[in-house]
Amino acid sequence: MADTQPDPDRPGEPEAPGQPSRPSPLGERGAPRRAPATDAGRGGRNADRLRVRAAWMYYIEQRTQSDIAELLGVGRVTVVRMLADARSRNEVRISVVGELEELTRLERGLETAFGLEAATVVPLSEASADPVPAIAAALGRLIGATVRSGMRLGVGWGRTLYSSLPWIEGQTLHDFKVISLLGGIIEARRFNPAEFAWQLAERFQGEGYLVPAPAIVDSMTTRDALIERCGIDAIFRMSDDLDAVLLSVGGMETATTTFRVGYLSREERLSLVRAGAVGDLLFHFFAGDGTVVEHDINERIVAVGIERLRRVPVRIMASGGAEKVDALFGAMSLVPPTRLVTDEHTARALLARCAG
Repeated sequence: MADTQPDPDRPGEPEAPGQPSRPSPLGERGAPRRAPATDAGRGGRNADRLRVRAAWMYYIEQRTQSDIAELLGVGRVTVVRMLADARSRNEVRISVVGELEELTRLERGLETAFGLEAATVVPLSEASADPVPAIAAALGRLIGATVRSGMRLGVGWGRTLYSSLPWIEGQTLHDFKVISLLGGIIEARRFNPAEFAWQLAERFQGEGYLVPAPAIVDSMTTRDALIERCGIDAIFRMSDDLDAVLLSVGGMETATTTFRVGYLSREERLSLVRAGAVGDLLFHFFAGDGTVVEHDINERIVAVGIERLRRVPVRIMASGGAEKVDALFGAMSLVPPTRLVTDEHTARALLARCAG
């Protein structure tokens, strides 16, 4: 492996120390001022933390060595050495392993503040970075460790859940069922609720149960007719016996999945915001205190009800990002999770909200 010549732009393996490095594009335009350099050679926990963070940014966030050097405030040769050291210590396999003291503290803080059975907080290089790849990687491993034969798993939808699929190690389970908790999107899209439920069931050679209706319909009358006369109620009744549920939280920003796929119009979004909505859970739009807002959309959704979700014994919630803090805080009051997967910046914001 060490004899291969990596692509300097995005190498598949770290470059060996001593290889000529390609000038950074940032340097050609005048590199911005670096943060104070950190001595990565110092022993103890600080060096361990920096090394594992560099490995996470390289292998999980898919950043270049030059990017990592800039973000950590070290030289590129130092990054190369840290990556090689992480591999020699067996901290890098398919995923990055190694305890980060600060992340453990955040996890324990979330568990205490929100009454969680367990929290998983993933590192993120900077607050403005997209948290979905890192959260999805941790979520995929959690799903693989949670599922078992004979289980009924209810699932929501969204980019975070869909992005976890490549990180789930498939296995053959007996009598394993995946139940979609809401209707689908008419147009074929990657983030369609039906697509995620179906692919997840296939990972474990299980059976998938989909809701054959749109997630939002034109009236409460249409919704009731679909549920009562088209067999949807039978699928929803399956949620009374779920062993676990897998949920992601939607925010009210235009970049979130709900609005990006065009499911709700700009006018509908603005009217929901005026009604006090900060986010949605399976299209149940709620306020910051976790109460469902009064809006006609909440009467037109084809999705499992909140009370059914609250009764599921294992409730896994995965979301993160600055625009999701209000939504995630409210969602954890609406349907309190037993397991939470988020990023370190969102974790700090949630704990600050509790302290305030």
